[in-house]
Amino acid sequence: MSESRTTAEFFFDPLCPWAWMTSRWMLEVEKVRPVDVRWKVMSLAVLNENRIDELPAEYREMLETKAWGPVRVVIAAQQLHGDEVVGKLYTALGTRFHNNGEGPTREAIAGALADAGLPAELVDYADKDTYDAELRASHKEGIDKVGQDVGTPVISVPGPDGEEVAFFGPVVTPAPRGEAAARLWDGTLLVASTPGFYEIKRTRTAEPSFE
Repeated sequence: MSESRTTAEFFFDPLCPWAWMTSRWMLEVEKVRPVDVRWKVMSLAVLNENRIDELPAEYREMLETKAWGPVRVVIAAQQLHGDEVVGKLYTALGTRFHNNGEGPTREAIAGALADAGLPAELVDYADKDTYDAELRASHKEGIDKVGQDVGTPVISVPGPDGEEVAFFGPVVTPAPRGEAAARLWDGTLLVASTPGFYEIKRTRTAEPSFE
């Protein structure tokens, strides 16, 4: 009998280096556990738009000038070319933004579209609000699963009683590989599916490692 598979929804903003770390771990989890990842967009710009004046100046500037373009391009690609292109485009964007150090520039987005085999004209949606309603709906879907006081990534999986279980994180660097990735996945599901469990946290003492 074939092993039953679990579908995990992964909500990301391509701008976030920590979500990028977690996403690379999830790709490893797909290799070592019967898990299929569905990639979905959430937005740091949308998440913070009602408290933008409370944020540190540098972070506020980043959200206002750099955060909208990448998620708009991803949601446009999804709307025009299907769900199956989202993960591929995220990998291309994240590799350029984070691993290659290009940052979320228009040139990096254009290069990522080429890497993912998508039409070059999709880059123009970085400056358009054409699919902002769909972007906000996707963001709301993820946040509604886990609550407002979190960021990206959000992961949602079926719980042991059939009800959906969603959580923020895990936040980890570098991305675990092999059996280490499997153990973290098993442990994450264990605590996430425990009734009444909400949070484990400690101060980050390392920057994201893109090795």
